[in-house]
Amino acid sequence: MSKMKEMSDNKLRPFKFQEKSEVAHLNGIDYFDPFLDRNLEHPTTNGETLTHLLKASLGTGILAMPLAFQCSGLITGIFATLFVSFVCTYCSYLLVKCAHTLYRRTKVSSMSYADVAEVAFANGPQWSRKFSLITRQSVLWLLFVTYFGTCSVYTVIIASNFEQLFAHHMGYKLDLRLFILILLIPLILLSYVPNLKYLAPVSMVANLLMATGLGITFYYTLCEVPNISERPAVGTLETFPTFFCLTVFAMEAIGVVMPLENNMKTPRSFLGVFGVLNIGMGCVTIVYILLGFFGYLKYGEATKSSITLNLPTEDLAAQVAKICISLAVFCTYGLQFFVCLEIMWNKIEETFERTTILHNYVLRTVLVIASVLIAVAVPTIGPFIGLIGAFCFSLLGIVVPLIIEFATYWDEVTVWMAARNVVLIAVGVLALVFGTANSIADIVAAYDPAQAVECAINSTLTQPITE
Repeated sequence: MSKMKEMSDNKLRPFKFQEKSEVAHLNGIDYFDPFLDRNLEHPTTNGETLTHLLKASLGTGILAMPLAFQCSGLITGIFATLFVSFVCTYCSYLLVKCAHTLYRRTKVSSMSYADVAEVAFANGPQWSRKFSLITRQSVLWLLFVTYFGTCSVYTVIIASNFEQLFAHHMGYKLDLRLFILILLIPLILLSYVPNLKYLAPVSMVANLLMATGLGITFYYTLCEVPNISERPAVGTLETFPTFFCLTVFAMEAIGVVMPLENNMKTPRSFLGVFGVLNIGMGCVTIVYILLGFFGYLKYGEATKSSITLNLPTEDLAAQVAKICISLAVFCTYGLQFFVCLEIMWNKIEETFERTTILHNYVLRTVLVIASVLIAVAVPTIGPFIGLIGAFCFSLLGIVVPLIIEFATYWDEVTVWMAARNVVLIAVGVLALVFGTANSIADIVAAYDPAQAVECAINSTLTQPITE
């Protein structure tokens, strides 16, 4: 098994109560409690963990929910969103549940997502043990690609909103790339927040800003609402994969689940009927359905990729909404970035013996610069959102946790568990195949020179003739 590490600047203190080890096997009973053995320098409370979870789930994806409902239809969108939410929440629950079981089996007090995957395979059935290291590396790189790509997407979304406001007030436009570059220094400073404990106030501010922005957005979507009969209740099979990709990308927060659980003061509170996970995802699901339903009902076929782009820029309230949501996304960047930082920093610590805090902050700086440069190079990175949701999140958020459960409880598999997991894995694979194919087709269309020329010709032909 690979060397397991705690999150940076949250190392375990030397365990003080040595007498616990003396009774660890009293009367042949194992009394090891991984949660008592976990002593963190900066533990997060249930409220702080819930704040982080809400911020991770209420990201930029929520702004695309009206577009998702456009792909699914009004009524189908409600039930399909509930289904996606259930699958995402259940798979996150399984991951943490397996982690708690493996803590006790291996006498370890915390694990990352990759650790859970590796240990489950290493202690699973005979066929899985030789794949333990490959599984670990696959999870790590999928996580890194997913969240690093998400960070780049965030910079484009933030810059796009500010570019729209700038053009409205100044009367002329500047290249979107310039606005992305302007974000470089603020994002670097945000990345210097040392750990999740100190990032909690940032997430709280982000939640308040997002609530304000979404509140104003809801106001616009609820004004002069068309009759529900004017919108299709059911979408087409052709567009449903796009719905699934957008919704999974919006809701999925599998990459932050284990880091949040690892840093909790009371990790048992993460699961349970009224645990942090269920409360957080329940609130997120309600907000997603409401915005998706009323956003599409309001704007119909004119619905844009981000609902904020449908708001009238000339209205002061709409401008406030765009600013609040952009700042909220900016704050969320820090939480998504933390996942990438942890993966890369652990790799560096495993490779090099001498690492210092200076090296850690150099890495933070390099990662932010790289994410911004990617956004500058490809400012139309929006089409890649669907690909990230289809490929990475379908694997990480659905397929892998179910396989981990099979490996963890391989000698206790019931018919119900096998049937349930096979069905859910099939859902994940179908989403992976059809969603990825659909996303790639959208990307090809977005960068097809022939299509760009055709659009330019059509635009010219439709312009009015003036003397």
